[in-house]
Amino acid sequence: MKIGVIGAMQMEVDTLKESMENIQTEVYSGVTYVSGTIAGKEVVAAVCGIGKVFAAICAEAMILKYNVDCVINIGVGGTLCKELGVMDVAVADQVVQHDMNTSALGDPIGLLSGLDQIFLPSDDKMRKLLCECLMEKGIKYKVGTIATGDLFIHKPTQKALLHERFNAIACEMEGGSIGHVCYVNEVPFAILRSISDGEGGAMDYQTFAEKAALQSIEVVVDFIEKSDELNM
Repeated sequence: MKIGVIGAMQMEVDTLKESMENIQTEVYSGVTYVSGTIAGKEVVAAVCGIGKVFAAICAEAMILKYNVDCVINIGVGGTLCKELGVMDVAVADQVVQHDMNTSALGDPIGLLSGLDQIFLPSDDKMRKLLCECLMEKGIKYKVGTIATGDLFIHKPTQKALLHERFNAIACEMEGGSIGHVCYVNEVPFAILRSISDGEGGAMDYQTFAEKAALQSIEVVVDFIEKSDELNM
């Protein structure tokens, strides 16, 4: 099985690279893909950059060029619920693109035209294995909807609206589009977000983003080492 790992920040993939052997590097569509092995498992990792379009470009190339069997998207995000604070972890059971809006045509907000769906489900086996890794590390986590959009959400009114509209537990800027690409290509996916900003918004992000990103990598390395349990 070949596992694809997509991060939004260079620090995520650089840290993952430290655990890799037999490393090779290639560039497609401006994205650098690092392939190798971790604990004997084939892994392809890339920094997609920030935002939905960069994320989609990266995921599509990873699937078509490297033929990965599953994709895990890691990184940081903002909390949308009281249960998740800074350095806690959100695991998606489904993703939604909160800025997809054709409501002027009578559609519900978030509806993905062509798919006729608002929410796209993550893979059950991948999600359960991620939760297992989190539990073993004693990291507090919550499973729920992760909302994606091309906007850094930091105002309490914005957070409250996303939670109310989609019952989302966390927000970020890549996972929903990666889930979209995986869904149409029939590739299982999982989304994990370490919370880097709480009530302080951008201020918390600057303080905790690196620590939160490193925590995500630690969990993903455990996930890769245990990936035989997925039976994909």
